Amino acid sequence: MLSYLPVLLVFILYFSSIPIAYALFGSSLFYFALIDTSSPVDLILQKFVTSTQSFPLLAIPFFVMAGSIMNYAGISQKLMQFADVLTGHMAGGLAQVNVLLSMLMGGVSGSANADAAMQSKMLVPEMEKRGYDKAFSTAITAASSAVTPVIPPGINLIIYALIAQASVGRMFMAGYLPGLLMTVCLMVAVSIISKKRGYKPTREKKASNKEILHQGIDSIWALLFPFGIIAGLRIGIFTPSEAGAVAVFYCIIVGKFIYKQLGKEHIIPVLKETIFGTSSVVLIIVAASVFGYYLNWERIPQALTNLLLNITNNKYIMLMIINILFLVAGMFLEGGAALIILAPLLVPVVTTLGVDPIHFGLICIVNIMIGGLTPPFGSMMFTCCSITKCNLQDFVKEVIPFIIALLIALILVTYIPTITLILPDILYGVA
Repeated sequence: MLSYLPVLLVFILYFSSIPIAYALFGSSLFYFALIDTSSPVDLILQKFVTSTQSFPLLAIPFFVMAGSIMNYAGISQKLMQFADVLTGHMAGGLAQVNVLLSMLMGGVSGSANADAAMQSKMLVPEMEKRGYDKAFSTAITAASSAVTPVIPPGINLIIYALIAQASVGRMFMAGYLPGLLMTVCLMVAVSIISKKRGYKPTREKKASNKEILHQGIDSIWALLFPFGIIAGLRIGIFTPSEAGAVAVFYCIIVGKFIYKQLGKEHIIPVLKETIFGTSSVVLIIVAASVFGYYLNWERIPQALTNLLLNITNNKYIMLMIINILFLVAGMFLEGGAALIILAPLLVPVVTTLGVDPIHFGLICIVNIMIGGLTPPFGSMMFTCCSITKCNLQDFVKEVIPFIIALLIALILVTYIPTITLILPDILYGVA
């Protein structure tokens, strides 16, 4: 039983308010220093250092920087205007804009918390001015931000691809339809609630095709961003890491010379956001790499595979069990941490049952995004409530319909693999 002690120790440290990266590394070091001393501690430290020397990891800081630059370059405002033209005429117009903007921001920020923070500052005050309840406005902002990391180039898509040794290009393509499905489910929920409460549209009538075309042209540089990345990856012009560098260059050109909102005063804030955003993610990844070394040393993934397969060898029941596991884990663990800890353990289980690892990756990511909305530790919940000063109890009451909407999307993604796999199979061929 001593061999399983580090797993328990991770959760003890985490719930003692130790950052997850230190909890993972500390538990691994505890195992190799005190339980299994056959490997020198120097080897573990070397594993920690060499984990950072991964070329694909460069994609993360580049895409974080690209998202930060775009926020300062006025791209978010252009996307909001485009979203308003498309959905402003619907019941709950500004709430609908909120949802659609999150989908469009998926190709820009790639981060749920970044999107949640931006829209909490930009949209929630405006929604309150127009008569929307603060708790409702905060809840839909947090819920819609769950879509952002599912749309490429979301950081979690890259992290999972590295964990599962899957194609980043296939993961990117797999995210589009699940992200669109989540958006539609949330918009339906907004429409039902808005009609009951009398939340009015922001536009008197539906925009004409001419207006949509005009705004689409005005926002074209933002809208082209994710598709340019996907096209470049598919054609083979650049690798995922090089795609991140191209994205940064593209954002600088658009922000400086086209929208002309990016200035010298933004250099320091962009660098700070990139350093903070990258360091937290990469530190968790390298600590998880050391923890994964311990797991493989003790053959824990194989033991878990055998345990779960003894419960059932029906992949549909297994996916239901794993969904419940991820949803519960998402309530207590930050999304990236839950993905990094659980995915390496569960990928061997589902692949044994014939589940495509790309399909499973989207199931994992949608799951942990829903977990980010739920107490006690939902990251998007805390991000939005802290900015809008919304009471947590009021937030929880308002977010329940949106969680139900996202759960419907999760069930469809889980049990209809075509939603996830059709675009990667068309573009890259059947795996």
